[in-house]
Amino acid sequence: MSAPSGNPVPSAPPSYEEAVGVNMNCPHPYPVPGPGQKPDGKGMNPPPQMGQPPPANNPITVQTVYVQQPVLFYDRPVQMCCPSCNQVIVTRLSYDSGALTWLSCGGLCLLGCIAGCCLIPFCIDALKDVDHTCPKCSALVGSYKRL
Repeated sequence: MSAPSGNPVPSAPPSYEEAVGVNMNCPHPYPVPGPGQKPDGKGMNPPPQMGQPPPANNPITVQTVYVQQPVLFYDRPVQMCCPSCNQVIVTRLSYDSGALTWLSCGGLCLLGCIAGCCLIPFCIDALKDVDHTCPKCSALVGSYKRL
């Protein structure tokens, strides 16, 4: 590729001072030691161990760490590793009356369903809280609260 005729090709890129616009007449924000002066040791020299390789006779040990994502419990069984027996399981569900069940019962009472109809929420699993247990060791592994 040749340069188009009429436009001269620059011989060198601009210097840093020209490109950035550094004013050489301004004082430096940090003191710069002059020739023959020693730095005061505030970060001017690297620590002596930075340039040295590690000793070759010490073996390097590696530890593998497995990070398990947190399990979110809802109203469906979950496949997971049980923290109690360390087996891969599918959780067993059990339903308990919770805040939503009692609020539904109270709401039906306020609407006039006093003759036993207000007890219907206690028969509906979709209104109850869910406990997830391990089918092998019967440990409680998590809960899902409706409210």
